[in-house]
Amino acid sequence: MDELGRLLEEIMNEKLVQAVLSNSRDAAYGDKLKLRPVILKDGLWFQSVRYVGKQVFHQNHGAGEACSLIRELLRDKFRQCEITSQEQSVTVLVSKKGKMTIKSRRRVCDAQIDLSHNREKQYILKEGCPVDFLIGLGVQTPDGRIAKNKYDKFRQINRYLEFIEDILDQLPGEGQIHVVDFGCGKSYLTFAMYYYLHVLQGRDIRITGLDLKADVIRRCRELAAQCGYEQLHFQVGDISTYEREREVDMVVSLHACDTATDYALQKAVDWGSKVILAVPCCQHEVNGQIHCESLAPLLRYGIIKERMSALITDAIRAGLLEQQGYETQILEFIDMEHTPKNLLIRAVKKPRHMVKRQTGATLGETMELLGVDPTLARLLNRNNI
Repeated sequence: MDELGRLLEEIMNEKLVQAVLSNSRDAAYGDKLKLRPVILKDGLWFQSVRYVGKQVFHQNHGAGEACSLIRELLRDKFRQCEITSQEQSVTVLVSKKGKMTIKSRRRVCDAQIDLSHNREKQYILKEGCPVDFLIGLGVQTPDGRIAKNKYDKFRQINRYLEFIEDILDQLPGEGQIHVVDFGCGKSYLTFAMYYYLHVLQGRDIRITGLDLKADVIRRCRELAAQCGYEQLHFQVGDISTYEREREVDMVVSLHACDTATDYALQKAVDWGSKVILAVPCCQHEVNGQIHCESLAPLLRYGIIKERMSALITDAIRAGLLEQQGYETQILEFIDMEHTPKNLLIRAVKKPRHMVKRQTGATLGETMELLGVDPTLARLLNRNNI
């Protein structure tokens, strides 16, 4: 039996958390397939969930059939498989020439996995499984319990990792992945991204975190060294003047204030970054510009004007990114009850003919109607508006 066969036979049991096949070679078959263990009336099964566009297909398999399914799909349909169990995490990569690379890391996790068919949502990082950076940041206690006042942060971190999981197959499958995180702050999510991509997924990753506060950067450097995260770097710097040292595959900007988000997006576009993740914050610019007689009865209320301006700002940003060849989504980051600053712009670089075009009024016409001239439009020189 070959290495993959032995590995699957060892891992296909009740201790499996999930297996995710991605980087599809056959769009008709599906974009992604996830497989997890479930307990049914007649015992342990493995449920596969296949995603084909907006459609989802479920099927249950025995252990042997599940092993065979993964082997067949890696041979014909997918180039990547991420397997996580209570005892180990495994990354399987298949090159264009069919060469298979397998990387495995041991894990220590005492948390019990819920195998019920209709189980509650499972997090990528789990309570009861100690993680070095979470302990260092005070989110977890040394035995893996979540600190009483950090549950919202723990949920936010896991939600963020789900967004990254969704775009894994858009990042290079071979060679080093370079990420720049603008305005990293205390870097909860920067550390989470490094841990997920490097420790759990076994990817060759280099992350540069940038922030204006020297004391914050110093603490981040100390924690990175303490955790042994050799390719996680932090430096003091400004978004607008930062110059890359190498190709950048993903640009992240979380809660960069007002137009700082625009400078981060402009950098990402200019660099041809494959993926952009941005959570905008304090969108004041459009609020000070917006002037539209047709909307005057609504805009006369200050709080309504403020919230509408924030939404309009991010909708314009998403539209501008689409014009630059990105497939763009605006997603809910965390529940509105925790913070109103909860929208994430996720953009993935695509050939321009694959990006959906808007119908009706152009973005430029809408901006003119609203009387707004946002920074990102000026930075991108109004290309194709």
